[in-house]
Amino acid sequence: MFPLTQIIPKPMAPLWGSTLIADGIKKLLPHIPHLHITVGYKGAELAKHVVELGVHSVFSTEGKGNCWWVFNTLMSTLNEPVLVLTSDNVTDLSFDLILAEYERLESPACMVVPVKPVDGLVGDFIHQEANLVLRLDRNDPAPTYCSGIQVINPAKVNQLVTAVEDFGDLWSQLIDQKQLFSSSVLPDKWFTVDTLEQLQTMNNLKA
Repeated sequence: MFPLTQIIPKPMAPLWGSTLIADGIKKLLPHIPHLHITVGYKGAELAKHVVELGVHSVFSTEGKGNCWWVFNTLMSTLNEPVLVLTSDNVTDLSFDLILAEYERLESPACMVVPVKPVDGLVGDFIHQEANLVLRLDRNDPAPTYCSGIQVINPAKVNQLVTAVEDFGDLWSQLIDQKQLFSSSVLPDKWFTVDTLEQLQTMNNLKA
């Protein structure tokens, strides 16, 4: 996203007259009672932006990995499902169906919400059996791969694994514990914005 990210953090990239992260927050607020955001690069600017949008709390994770917050914030004590999304996802989700799927799978420590492979986008392919994830592999194709969307129970995770900072390392430990599952419910729509070209594509789709 350079040189745009010299000026603003990536989640504030302009999308449809608003921003990437604002689009996600707008979709979440009617369905999620408490919305928490982690901020890193240009965190103060991003924190101000999301608080103005109605976010309930902000955790600074600058210099930390993408799952540091699971082990090192007050979120670590939550013994309930937490829906996790990345700010660069442009997606439509059926929240009730995803939660019902999580409950159907007996509320595991983590359930990833997969997507079908999209040309030009990379992801960890999910090899699973009856929804139990056996292996994640970026180079060995499978029908679905990780989207960055997941449902996680932080308290269960903290009881099962050693603290790490990267979701890839966390998922590896959960696979060993047979506590990583893959949802049969996929997003209605999904795309991730990693480049200026992809951002332009998304803006053109709405135009």
